[in-house]
Amino acid sequence: MENSYSGTLEQPLINPAATRTYGTLRSTLTVILQWALFIIMWVLFILWIGFIVLFPTNFFRQFLSKLFAITNSSFFGNSGSMLLLYGVPVVIIAFLGILYIEISPKEATKKKKFKSPQPRSWTFPVLIDGPFGVVSAAELVVIMLFIIYILGTMAAYVISDSKTIDQIRIRLPSYEKSLVMLEISGLRLGSVGLFCLGFLFLPVARGSILLRLIDIPFEHATKYHVWLGHVTMALFTAHGLCYLIAWGLEGRLLHEVIQWQPIGIANVPGEISLCAGLAMWVTSLRFVRERYFELFFYTHQLYIVFVVFLALHVGDFIFAIAAAGIFFFILDRFLRFCQSRRDVDLLSAKCLPCGTMELVISKPPSLCYNALSFVFIQIRNLSWLQWHPFSVSSSPYDGKQHLSILIKPLGKWTHELKNIVSMAGEQTQQQLAVGCPFKLNASVEGPYGHAEDYYLSYSNLILVAGGIGISPFVAILRDLLHRIEQGQFGLPKNVLLIWAVKKSTELYILDLVDAESICPEFTNKIRLEVQVHVTQESGPELEIGGIANGTHSLCNPDIKRKPMSSLVGTGNIIWAGIYLASSIVGFTVTMALTNTFYINHYENAPWWLKGLCFILCMVVGVAIFGGVAILLWNLWEFKTCEYQKKVDDRYESKQTVHTYSQQNVVVGNGMEKLVNPGNTHYGFRPNFKEIFGKVSNEWENVDIGVLVCGPQSLQASVAKECRSYNLRNSTNKTVFHFNSHSFDL
Repeated sequence: MENSYSGTLEQPLINPAATRTYGTLRSTLTVILQWALFIIMWVLFILWIGFIVLFPTNFFRQFLSKLFAITNSSFFGNSGSMLLLYGVPVVIIAFLGILYIEISPKEATKKKKFKSPQPRSWTFPVLIDGPFGVVSAAELVVIMLFIIYILGTMAAYVISDSKTIDQIRIRLPSYEKSLVMLEISGLRLGSVGLFCLGFLFLPVARGSILLRLIDIPFEHATKYHVWLGHVTMALFTAHGLCYLIAWGLEGRLLHEVIQWQPIGIANVPGEISLCAGLAMWVTSLRFVRERYFELFFYTHQLYIVFVVFLALHVGDFIFAIAAAGIFFFILDRFLRFCQSRRDVDLLSAKCLPCGTMELVISKPPSLCYNALSFVFIQIRNLSWLQWHPFSVSSSPYDGKQHLSILIKPLGKWTHELKNIVSMAGEQTQQQLAVGCPFKLNASVEGPYGHAEDYYLSYSNLILVAGGIGISPFVAILRDLLHRIEQGQFGLPKNVLLIWAVKKSTELYILDLVDAESICPEFTNKIRLEVQVHVTQESGPELEIGGIANGTHSLCNPDIKRKPMSSLVGTGNIIWAGIYLASSIVGFTVTMALTNTFYINHYENAPWWLKGLCFILCMVVGVAIFGGVAILLWNLWEFKTCEYQKKVDDRYESKQTVHTYSQQNVVVGNGMEKLVNPGNTHYGFRPNFKEIFGKVSNEWENVDIGVLVCGPQSLQASVAKECRSYNLRNSTNKTVFHFNSHSFDL
């Protein structure tokens, strides 16, 4: 018995083979679940698109009539049918997307790398110099399908409506038939525009689950919003013109313009909505937006008028067609409002000789971001209304409790900020010792960006920056160096940085990389090459070295930190799901109660009243029911931060911020490594044809990720070379994958 007992004690408590088997089984089940979710989401998406495409057909109209008959006696009436067809699929996709993101691998380095170089539709530039800017092959396919949908739908409507008019028993004169056809065409244009509106608000929901699911960052999504905005407003404008022309020819223009019908379409709200939309459309045109940005920004707040009066114009069940996209935008807007109410401490501010500023912002340890993220900043000392986007220039590995951004003075707002930082930086050390006089009331939204560090999926990188476009690449270089120092696998082996600047003073920004401090032996582990082009100088005007003079730096490491909120951007996916679920429940309950105890008391309730109640129920569901979830989310975040403060080493945390904010006041080694007379060229721009040709010959038979951050002219030049080499490259099979990271509004 003794031997048997002792033998039992000597057996290992954990069986390694069983552990490996369990891990393999769990991984297999996770992959199966991912594929199942992926397939279900695609099926729902195809059904949703199918409901949109089939809308003008007689078959779908008959199906819709039967569905109306079924739902007419429910709490939601006919609007419930529209929500079921055009809202529920999107909501289900969002919930499945939350689960899909949660079970997906969190490490970007686990992303599959292609074994052999091959073009990819979403990184292959096809159109470059057209009105759409740089357009990839995948984007071109979507654009073509969208155009086909609009033209095909209008053609189907014209054919169907012409047959209907011809079948009218009472013969109409051709003139009157033309007027009737004109009004019906206006109706159809408005219908197609309403479906486009359903897509319009999805790209501008910055922290939307849907954008995170397809891994499209907000900076890219704004481009799609602009495209959809032009199409939507063109259709709505044509819709209004058709009616105005028909009414004018019939001699009843004034009578119809002032009509606010209780039953059916109300004209006056539609006119107000169209005027608000036209004001936003005109001021968003590029030549207006670039010259008068503030006019564009403030005019765009008319979207509230546009949406509310559109709901009054068409009523609840027609408005329900576009309600899903608007609901997701309201969700995101309220969440951003809650995040931006918190005052955030700027731990330090630094003004470099070139005028560029570096701000270090306090953040909670639970807030995650990656090296290609960006944030929106509001400085209340300067303006209570203006928000400006800036790329994050730090790596998540730089510290758990802060992130940094680079700001170059280019406009009135940034110049005023520079003056404040410079004046505060000139205070004496004695004043700083007594108490930091530098105090800015800041609010932060974000961070936003790609859900994963996708650049790690490339074994070779070309980073092309113009001016302050170097900011995200400073973050990438720091991130790579940290990962190399930690011994991570699957990292890029070759990195070429091409930077075009106007003045040599801007070269000091690269000292922020501080390569020698992060990874002293980085030259033995990664092939990092830097090419700098100073375009407006014929030769070096100052010694390229550290930043010993001209830097104003402010830091108060003893400040009681008020970090930014982690509600938006890469916030906790589970809490985001709870917020979404509670808001949907709130909308459903509120809508059911409103219809039961208010709307149904009218024998024939006005359409405009139903539309108003519909949109108010969406707002109440998000603000009240969703607001409870946000309150609990904030409490969870506070407790998590308090726990992290107890676990983390306070002294190390303070030293990290202090060192990070005070670097570059003395000569640094990082810049001496990255920038030197041998790789700095003066008086001309980069010759991308020559550079890409050389890289193609040296890095044969590889995929190369080309990341560009800079003005549109720079993006177009790089995209053109990528397309050119990909089309004619038949010898070494090197493929250049174009990726843009410029935020352009």
